[in-house]
Amino acid sequence: MKRDMDLVRLILLEIEDKYRSTAIYDLAIDGYDTEMVAYHCKILYEAGLISDYKAQYADNEIYVFGVGSLTWDGNDFLEKIRDDSQWKKVKETITKKGLPLVVDTIKSVANALISATVEGITNSIIKGN
Repeated sequence: MKRDMDLVRLILLEIEDKYRSTAIYDLAIDGYDTEMVAYHCKILYEAGLISDYKAQYADNEIYVFGVGSLTWDGNDFLEKIRDDSQWKKVKETITKKGLPLVVDTIKSVANALISATVEGITNSIIKGN
């Protein structure tokens, strides 16, 4: 199954919105089937971006799965790509430069874009604009 970073972002947003104090079962994302969402939740857990992932299978198919909350790293990662326009800029930059669309690259590009924005704001403040 191919990793879909747009789905990764949607899952993180959904977990942030829905998680309270217990696991979320059978997380659903419009336009994606259960198997695809469960797989991405599994790899988010393996990447340390969500706190838990458990699945049960029946007849070689996923029967039910549950996810925990976002981790500290998951919250930080999501904060960098939460805004639709920022996410679009990150993806466009990565694509234009021919870089892999992976978590570390996304973090680096998002950090660079955020730093450039902060530098612009700082310079504007210093110049009194």
